[in-house]
Amino acid sequence: MNICTLRHRIVPLLVLLWLGCCPVKAQFDAQFSHYWALHSFYNPACTGLAKKLNINGTYSSQLSGFTRNAKTMYFGADMPLVFVNEKHNVGLGFFNESIGLFTNQRFFAQYAFRTHLLGGQLGGGLQIGLLNESFDGSKVDLGEESGGSDPAFPTSEVTGSGLDIGLGLYYEHPWFYAGLSVAHLNAPTLILGETNEIKIDPTYYFIGGGNIRMKNPFLSIQPSVMLQTDGVVFRTDITGRLVYTNDGKNYYGGLGYCPGTSCTFLIGALFQGVNFGYSYELFTNEIGAGNGSHNLFVGYQMNLDFFKKGKNKHKSIRIL
Repeated sequence: MNICTLRHRIVPLLVLLWLGCCPVKAQFDAQFSHYWALHSFYNPACTGLAKKLNINGTYSSQLSGFTRNAKTMYFGADMPLVFVNEKHNVGLGFFNESIGLFTNQRFFAQYAFRTHLLGGQLGGGLQIGLLNESFDGSKVDLGEESGGSDPAFPTSEVTGSGLDIGLGLYYEHPWFYAGLSVAHLNAPTLILGETNEIKIDPTYYFIGGGNIRMKNPFLSIQPSVMLQTDGVVFRTDITGRLVYTNDGKNYYGGLGYCPGTSCTFLIGALFQGVNFGYSYELFTNEIGAGNGSHNLFVGYQMNLDFFKKGKNKHKSIRIL
């Protein structure tokens, strides 16, 4: 989430929401520096893409030098399976974000299908979930001028929830990948308390990238880009990683750039089958170098084939 989003969500959102003058419109979803490793979070068409049990988790502490800064967590798992002789791809995810006195949570299920096309695979995906927003009015400090109370503000925690739908398309080729998706397609409106509401606008994403081989067979450059917009604000993230792969070892280092907002430094490694990654987002405005955002990523994949013929066959040595 960029600086403009934070500024709009903390101060004006707090005021407009409880004055009840007009519906409040939330902007972008959370921005993770490891977006290139979290495809299914942004695009349900990527569900089951790894053709394994794929588990991902990430945690972000944004604007870490500020009080009540945004803290965001996501955990998801997806996998392919066979049912009625057909291949399907399913996934589950949980998202939690706290920013100031607001908490935003999402629970969702995903389904994706794929077909071969032009030397690659084209996939489509659907995401259906529950979105929940809460505001803890018991911690509002209105100051001495208002006498410590204001009928426009609640004095206890209020919550609202609604159905959340997303769609996506994704194409994967041996040389590149690209995907289009939309989150909050149904533009849910969440009612908090008796008279206040938050409208969640649809957010559109494009994620693309590739793999550039180098003369050294152990090295590759993996560029990626993510574009996102809600029709009002537009954000671009460009990332490049230098990856070393040899004898089951995998290490990477990289840089990311969001024009007008930040630069990001990334490092990561594959250790005993587990992917670890860390990034630091350094804002390029007057926020200050020490007030950037930290992002941790962990991923794990496991081969699973519950329906493979002949699996787990055993013979007793007494009848050989």
